[in-house]
Amino acid sequence: MDQIVQWDKELFLYIHHLNSGKGDAFWLFVTQIEHWIPLYILFFIFFLKVLSRKNGIIAILFTLVVLGFSLGLTTVVKNLVQRVRPSNSPEFQDVIRVLETHTDFSFFSGHAAVSLSISVFVILVLKPHFKWIYGILIWPLLFISSRIFVAAHFPSDLFVGAIVGTLIGWFFYKIYNKIPNS
Repeated sequence: MDQIVQWDKELFLYIHHLNSGKGDAFWLFVTQIEHWIPLYILFFIFFLKVLSRKNGIIAILFTLVVLGFSLGLTTVVKNLVQRVRPSNSPEFQDVIRVLETHTDFSFFSGHAAVSLSISVFVILVLKPHFKWIYGILIWPLLFISSRIFVAAHFPSDLFVGAIVGTLIGWFFYKIYNKIPNS
């Protein structure tokens, strides 16, 4: 296990240093949740446009449940595992640029879990209506990548968060799909 943690730290440093600092403003913009609110609104508009009114509203409610469930699970796991973020780790203080500071823990990434859970749910609901729907995966990929560049997460935090988020999105889609007329 120690070797895996060491590889994780080395991979973090390698990826973090790919950004020479010129992209800091971009990554700080991308990592802010409020900048993605228009995308959520667009998802809701798509639900209401291509689904029946009832199913559109149900899909919106499910999206909010997926969001809440992902955030809740992330918070519980972070507090159980208590992994220190790269930005708060003394061993990295002199070798990384910290663009965001946090007081909570690192494992697993809420940004990864939430963005992928919502993306997977939205993709599964809307794929019969939009051929290009898989393109929304650009959002979580950028969102997740930003977390290394701002020194908030290790790669394993993101990987596990992405897997958990994917499973949550799929799970809630299966429930949504069992609702009559959905």
